[in-house]
Amino acid sequence: MLCMSSQEPASIGVRASDRPLRVGIICPYSFETPGGVQNHIRDFSEALMRRGHSVSVFAPGRRTKDMPLWVQTNGSSFAIPYNGSWAHLSYFLAAGLQTRRWVRQGQFDIVHLHEPEAPSVSHKPLVMRGAPPMVATFHASIEPYPRALHLFQRYLHSYLEPLSEAIFVSPAAQRTADHYLPSSISRHVIPNGIDRASYLRARPDERWKGTPEHPTIGFLGRLEEDRKGFPIFVDAAAHVLERHPGARFLVVGDGADEASKAIAARDGGAALLERFEFLGRVDDDDKARFYKSLDVYVAPQTGGESFGIVLAEAMAAGCPVVASDLPAFVDVTEQGRDAVLFANRDAADCAERICDLLADPARRRRIGRAGLKRSRDFDWETVVDEVLAVYRDALSERHGALS
Repeated sequence: MLCMSSQEPASIGVRASDRPLRVGIICPYSFETPGGVQNHIRDFSEALMRRGHSVSVFAPGRRTKDMPLWVQTNGSSFAIPYNGSWAHLSYFLAAGLQTRRWVRQGQFDIVHLHEPEAPSVSHKPLVMRGAPPMVATFHASIEPYPRALHLFQRYLHSYLEPLSEAIFVSPAAQRTADHYLPSSISRHVIPNGIDRASYLRARPDERWKGTPEHPTIGFLGRLEEDRKGFPIFVDAAAHVLERHPGARFLVVGDGADEASKAIAARDGGAALLERFEFLGRVDDDDKARFYKSLDVYVAPQTGGESFGIVLAEAMAAGCPVVASDLPAFVDVTEQGRDAVLFANRDAADCAERICDLLADPARRRRIGRAGLKRSRDFDWETVVDEVLAVYRDALSERHGALS
């Protein structure tokens, strides 16, 4: 069911901050399968609606019972490997007609496309005549830049020309998109958002809270997805236990059975596994309590990250972070000022950084305070203000073009 507003369309050129807008958002990935882009769109949409704006979202795939009424799907999707994960897209047959019909029926003031470079529904409105101003957010960070994308650069450069404004979730995402985005399109780096207040007000959970003798070190992510770095975390844990034999390693995410088997199969794996606690998938409240309870949060991702939402969340909880030195993580942590970085894929270096923090409570507090301050930049209130300013620019450009 398409969620429609009864308001008349805002006149072209009206400031985005002056009156409610009708915003159409197109997601390239199915909402049936959770993912970073889908979560970003969901939370951003809810933040916009709290401001009084009308929002409708269009995505591939089928409807599910827990899907908001303001999300409409086209009924089909297919899965392809993409950037170290699996993406559920919709591209063929009626996908273009369905998407463009949705845009026309929506009478939107702004159409916001996410990852229009992906072979899915997000780029389908770009060929429309008389379409509303279109803004795009680019999430992907692929470094080094893949040779395969070179083949499509000229095509994408031409296809993306109708965009009014481009948003990048990080400088790393901009470095990727700059290869194929027309230079005439205005560029803005606006990070992913978090509900900072929920992490600030969270209280530690006594089950997960560490002590000097038994510090708790945490990981959150899909355990079966190599790029999330869980094997690095396990290797680092083995090194940490040599110096802190009472340490506990708390793990949030799906895939505990296979991960447990992999640990048990190592030399000395049975003893190592005893120091791990698999918490499975947790809700948002427990996630905030999880971060708040840790002595150190570890982000050992090995690649394919354009931002690092887990870093922002842990920072908002005041938890000191140890993270791999991926370009996106370097950006989020302001070149390592707000977290401790280790050499990507180097478990021994990761363990050394963890142990340094465990041995120095004062430094842990300093890192936690720095991350807490940095997390203000990722609060949804800040992010929505910045995106609305981009909408205002896009509406002003359209007004100027038609004057």
